[in-house]
Amino acid sequence: MTFVPVIPESYSHVLAEFESLDPLLSALRLDSSRLKCTSIAVSRKWLALGSSGGGLNLIQKEGWKHRLFLSHREGAISQVACCLHDDDYVAVATSQGLVVVWELNQERRGKPERIYVSSEHKGGKVTALCWDTAILRVFVGDHMGKVSAIKLNTSKQTKAAAAFVMFPVQTITTVDSSVVQLDYLDGRLLISSLTRSFLCDTEREKFWRIGSKERDGEYGACFFPGRCPTGQQPLIYCARPGSRMWEVNFDGEVTSTHQFKKLLSSPPLPVITARSDPQYDHTVGSSQSLSFPRLLRVSEHCVLTWTERGIYIFIPQNVQVLLWSEVKDIQDVAVCKNELFCLHLNGKVSHLSLLSVERCVERLLRRGLWNLAARTCCLFQNSVIASRGRKSLTVDKLEHLKSQLDVTTCSDLISQLEEVILKFEPLDSACSSRRSSISSHESFSILDSGIYRVISSRRGSQSDEDSCSLHSQTLSEDERLKEFASHQDEDPPDQYSVSHAPVTFETDKNETFLPFGLPLSFHSPSPLVSLQAVKDSVSSFVRKTTEKIGTLHTSPDLKIRPEPKGDEQLCEEEMKVISQSPEEDKLRELKVATAKAMTKLQDPLVLFEPTSLRMVLQEWLSQLEKTFAVKDFSGISDTGNSATTSNQDMEPLADLFQVCSPCTIANGLQKDLAELTTLCLELNVLNSETKSTSGHVDHTLQQYPPEILACQFIKKYFFLLDLKRAKESIKLSYANSPCVWDTFIEGLKEMASSNPTYMEMEEGDLPTKLKLLNDSVTFDNPLLIAYAARLCAKFGESALRSLIRFYPSILPSDVMQLCHRHPAQFLAYLDSLVKSRPEDQRPSFLESLLQPESLRLDWLLLAVSHDAPPNASTMDSEGNPRPHSHLSSWGYSQLMLHLIKLPADFTTKEKMTDICSFWPGYLSLCLELERRREAFTNIVYLNDMSLMEGDNGMPRGRTLVSPEPYCWWSRCSDPGVTLSKVCVQILLSAPRCFLHSQMLDTIKMNLKRSASQLSLSLHRYLDNAKKFVL
Repeated sequence: MTFVPVIPESYSHVLAEFESLDPLLSALRLDSSRLKCTSIAVSRKWLALGSSGGGLNLIQKEGWKHRLFLSHREGAISQVACCLHDDDYVAVATSQGLVVVWELNQERRGKPERIYVSSEHKGGKVTALCWDTAILRVFVGDHMGKVSAIKLNTSKQTKAAAAFVMFPVQTITTVDSSVVQLDYLDGRLLISSLTRSFLCDTEREKFWRIGSKERDGEYGACFFPGRCPTGQQPLIYCARPGSRMWEVNFDGEVTSTHQFKKLLSSPPLPVITARSDPQYDHTVGSSQSLSFPRLLRVSEHCVLTWTERGIYIFIPQNVQVLLWSEVKDIQDVAVCKNELFCLHLNGKVSHLSLLSVERCVERLLRRGLWNLAARTCCLFQNSVIASRGRKSLTVDKLEHLKSQLDVTTCSDLISQLEEVILKFEPLDSACSSRRSSISSHESFSILDSGIYRVISSRRGSQSDEDSCSLHSQTLSEDERLKEFASHQDEDPPDQYSVSHAPVTFETDKNETFLPFGLPLSFHSPSPLVSLQAVKDSVSSFVRKTTEKIGTLHTSPDLKIRPEPKGDEQLCEEEMKVISQSPEEDKLRELKVATAKAMTKLQDPLVLFEPTSLRMVLQEWLSQLEKTFAVKDFSGISDTGNSATTSNQDMEPLADLFQVCSPCTIANGLQKDLAELTTLCLELNVLNSETKSTSGHVDHTLQQYPPEILACQFIKKYFFLLDLKRAKESIKLSYANSPCVWDTFIEGLKEMASSNPTYMEMEEGDLPTKLKLLNDSVTFDNPLLIAYAARLCAKFGESALRSLIRFYPSILPSDVMQLCHRHPAQFLAYLDSLVKSRPEDQRPSFLESLLQPESLRLDWLLLAVSHDAPPNASTMDSEGNPRPHSHLSSWGYSQLMLHLIKLPADFTTKEKMTDICSFWPGYLSLCLELERRREAFTNIVYLNDMSLMEGDNGMPRGRTLVSPEPYCWWSRCSDPGVTLSKVCVQILLSAPRCFLHSQMLDTIKMNLKRSASQLSLSLHRYLDNAKKFVL
């Protein structure tokens, strides 16, 4: 093995391919000569791949799961654009010039639907698609220079500012040549054509030409957002001939021209991939005069483009080339943060990541690609040895990497890596002045958290702990890499910097501090002095903290003090009365306000008038806040204070849970307070309206989300709530705000933490804990749900299934809230709960659980989407059933059949057909809705005549032709004959692969036997159908 060449230090970043998408394309059958990928787009959630067959595959980036397939009969997919601010929308352009906008309905768990089809560019070629960054609007450009906008009016659309697009589709402008690229930012549309670039203000309907010089060819343009902290305005970069770019301000004025021709004479950097070893040629080539067909912003500071030769990434504001690498035959590139998805001319798709060298090596180490990681370290050793690289790639990691290499096959690589390690200065001796100040018996390292770890050895001898400190640190770092390999595989966007850059994008801290505010000095005269300073600082911090805790939690009445005598005792008693009187006065005022509020609630004109009822509760709540105001909540609870509330005050405060009353409250008053407090939570009266000195109502608190206010209300007044009513109110009013439910459960856990049973549940297996819970906690105890939540957090689905023994104390609606992060687990609980009843009682029992009625659709959608065969195995590209797909295994088939067969109104049944791809249940729904023709068509596609006789989920006694309880061919009247003709027509219109001679012979034989009045023409019709099949 030859030595690896060394790349100059100026290159600090690299393109890397960590995983191949070839298996994904093969699974989607996009790797054949007949069907291949023709367009690509990416968003935070989706990777969208358009195909030559008119299909759009939407793959979820997390786990690379194929989620959706959208078919188009209008031709091959030529352009795709995902809505970046709402992942539920995607726009598609076809080869016929039609633009289709889809709403995926992922939040509502429904089927994707076309919400608009534009024929504005029909007959032409759509060359560019671009979404608005704020509202649901799509901009479309074609080869004739025509640019239009599709404005979508949906329920999810936010209120947009005034725009000139007043109709769903309207032509914005027509430029002089084909549109090359579109981009949009802050109300302005950037159009790049073959000859020039244009800027359009979509709000004021103004247009500008950028620059005065024309060009000829495909040249892109893009926006470059400004930096909010510095107030910098967005910029525009437009490609020019000869490897140049115009830098343009947001008003369309050219401010400078950047020349990259000579900078591109450097050799290309290799792409780090497991497919081949990285190679680098030091030979400096000639300058490259290129035309950049598209410009895309990647990460925060860079602009990307490509040619037929490779990928180029620039830092335009510094007029520098971050890197360029040879990647052949690129047709299109989609970018999301620092990820690149490249579509090649042969239909292949490659996934690249733009990373700093040290992050790239860390990822390779994480994946166990030892040879590639070692070659990358040697190749970019100048960058690795630099101060920034040494923070993440320590000597220990490189030593560990060296130990993983095969000595027989990688001897040269090992020797070169050893040379790199020798050049690797320890982080604590980064400069000569620091080296001289560090004792030979003291060293330190910087952990990932930024804390300095001091490693001190004793004189004359070294303890076992000190001797293995480096080894243990290495192991801990490796274990941490393994632990987070699956969760943090996605690196955060890098801040790019180049060694010779006049402006850097990352500034290191000049001084790092240890905890407790002790600065780390690199010139300490002795390690003992430094350690003694740390000890003193820690001791002082602990002493002050202990005193503060004692002051907060120790009551003055509990302190031991000498017995007062005479006048001293009398004076103390007077002071005690004076000090307690304000609290007693507040409690007395609260009692009066509570009695007043309860009296008003007896009035029907107040109780049944929402406005009046809320006013009464707000008036009472103001007194409650004055009485039980907590110091930490003063900014939001003291209604007498008109000071504005900061955002910090509104954060959920987990350490201020009021689960116990701060003072003694009489039982009668406690009951009324619980009634009013719970009523405030139920009616969402979570804060009192405070008035300023001018008499105006202060709405400061109302700007915060209701769920934040609800969480704080629960924490402040948990000791006053009726827990059972509060639980039901949270499930109904805050079903879509899991944080409120989580806060309520945390309060219950806090209340239960003092119970011996709660502490005994720390140990033991699930059966032991269930027996303990069953014996120690009554089923009507509101804390039961807290114990259940603890079991579910530890044992998962097995604990959930066991909760059926606590029904009806723990309802399915409670379990739904416990499983809001894992809905599949709730499905397992519901299935077990229904199966726990006798078979003849299951339908009625399930119907009793469906409160409210809308749960039927939610549960059916859950059952259809979990533990079910993939859509590709049950439906073809047109959405029709695949042959015998009704025989596939469905984990919750019995539960789905129960939900489908329960009585429901016509609208609900129709909605169930829209979400049900469980074919036996779907056929049953078609019969209930009298969709006999549709049911028969699906039976033909399923290719199973036994479905005609009531098998495999079809209800017996229900037929396609007649509602009487016998087979469909048993009727010989004219209506039966007519419907038979219709059935044969359906057979003839079905694909030939689903027809066979035996099916037609069966139909004809039964018709002859039972239908004496059947005309000869129908017999000939069947014979022709048989010939057609043969």
